[in-house]
Amino acid sequence: MIKSELINELIRTRRSVFTPQFEPGKVIPDEIIWQALENANWAPNHKFTEPWRFTVFTGNGLQKLAEQQAEIYKKYAGAKFKQNKYEQMLVTPQQCSHVIAIGCKRHADQLPEIEEIAAVACAVQNIYLTVSAYDGLGGYWSTGGITFIEEAKALFDLGADDKLMGFFYLGYVKVPSVSGKRKPVQEKVTWVI
Repeated sequence: MIKSELINELIRTRRSVFTPQFEPGKVIPDEIIWQALENANWAPNHKFTEPWRFTVFTGNGLQKLAEQQAEIYKKYAGAKFKQNKYEQMLVTPQQCSHVIAIGCKRHADQLPEIEEIAAVACAVQNIYLTVSAYDGLGGYWSTGGITFIEEAKALFDLGADDKLMGFFYLGYVKVPSVSGKRKPVQEKVTWVI
């Protein structure tokens, strides 16, 4: 298969795979996680700011993440607090092989925020595609949980101007996701000649 066929196939078959679909207790080798992060590091970015920041949790770190995020949620959710969401935060990380917290380190004096957010999103897509390239692996990017709680940023060495952009959950796939579908691209494109 030539390169263009490989990338086309990889992009079209990439799927989000969620924690209930993971095989419990099976751990992805750290070398694969490092490869995904190395590929993320090659995402396009403006003015070479490389704004992506990653904090990787595995082993006992998953329990630590679970406890820290649940406590932050309980402390700062206020009227939006839901007991079942709190309990889920204590469980979800431990269903994974690894969880990667995704941060955006701002360079506000150099670039508009959207440019750095877009760069981090490109880095996350590189993680998605890398994970998809390995048979039996899956994952998903979530902006749930404590992502938008300002006080959570300190856990990931993010400052006031920085952004916590969610978490990437990884594991071995026990139950595959269904095939994807898209409306024809022609419905979303205008050509100007």
